[in-house]
Amino acid sequence: MNFTDRLRSVQRERNSLVCIGLDTDRAKVPASLGTDGDQVYEFNRRIIDATHDLVCAYKINLAFYEVTGERGWRTVHQTLAAIPKEIVTIGDAKRGDIGNSSAMYARALAQDYGFTASTVNPYMGFDSVEPFLADPEQGAFILAVTSNPGARDFQYAKIAGRPLYDLIT
Repeated sequence: MNFTDRLRSVQRERNSLVCIGLDTDRAKVPASLGTDGDQVYEFNRRIIDATHDLVCAYKINLAFYEVTGERGWRTVHQTLAAIPKEIVTIGDAKRGDIGNSSAMYARALAQDYGFTASTVNPYMGFDSVEPFLADPEQGAFILAVTSNPGARDFQYAKIAGRPLYDLIT
């Protein structure tokens, strides 16, 4: 099943457009989860257990996990294993590089991690996005405009009278 059909199917099945971000900051995990084991995974698992029937997707921001190296990678894999298979998983990595590097990023997110979709930064051009679009079973959420204050520095710049973000969408 292609990604769009899969996403629509889970949205209909759950009657939901909700995507929960698992952007778990290790420093903010409740102390009540103790000090043994992986508290980030435990925190994520409890969120998943409490919400899996209410959502169509979970988005994992890889920056919060990559910062701890192998430990973080393990946590991502454990978290993904806790998510029911029918629910869409988004690797929020905002990857975007020259073609051959993007191909490796796309492969890692889809094959190693097993995400069903990725976030992609298109500002290096179409060849930086193309590897994320190659497999119809994989989704790509393409960054167009963001809410951070610095977004105005470039994303709102006028090109032929239109903001740059408008040319991407």
